[in-house]
Amino acid sequence: MKIKKNRIILDEIDWEILRILEENAKISYTDIGRKLGISHSTAYDRIRKLEKYGVIEKYTIIVNEEKLGAKYITAIMTIYTDPKESENVARKLTESDKILEVSTSLSEELQIIAKVIAENQEKLHSFIAESVAPLPGVLRIRTSIITKRFKEEKLPIPHLNEKFISEK
Repeated sequence: MKIKKNRIILDEIDWEILRILEENAKISYTDIGRKLGISHSTAYDRIRKLEKYGVIEKYTIIVNEEKLGAKYITAIMTIYTDPKESENVARKLTESDKILEVSTSLSEELQIIAKVIAENQEKLHSFIAESVAPLPGVLRIRTSIITKRFKEEKLPIPHLNEKFISEK
């Protein structure tokens, strides 16, 4: 790893470490070293550096909620706002544990797009009516309930390396 002009530059070993950790964050330093032909102490040092500089922010798990019997609905809210209040509305939405994602989109007008979960339609309606609609600057809300998921993933590390990182 190198730092040039406040930008972190990873070498191929760093990228491979990230790919391995993406597959299994519990893998040992010894096993990482074995897969990459480096010592476990080199793997350890590189991972600590990736953590120190914020490339690795946290380690997590993916829980299969369906196997636990979890029942909830997911919806996408498109929130139209007064442009002067969009940032404040977006920040306020991030504070709710019912909101999973918040993004902005610029089309004909600035929109906030939020992914929200609720136990049922009634609780979703209550959350929107009591917590989202009253926010200063909210003009209108369009809500779409997700009825079937075909794919839901984060961007895999190989794509980050090859397609989305600018060499500028």
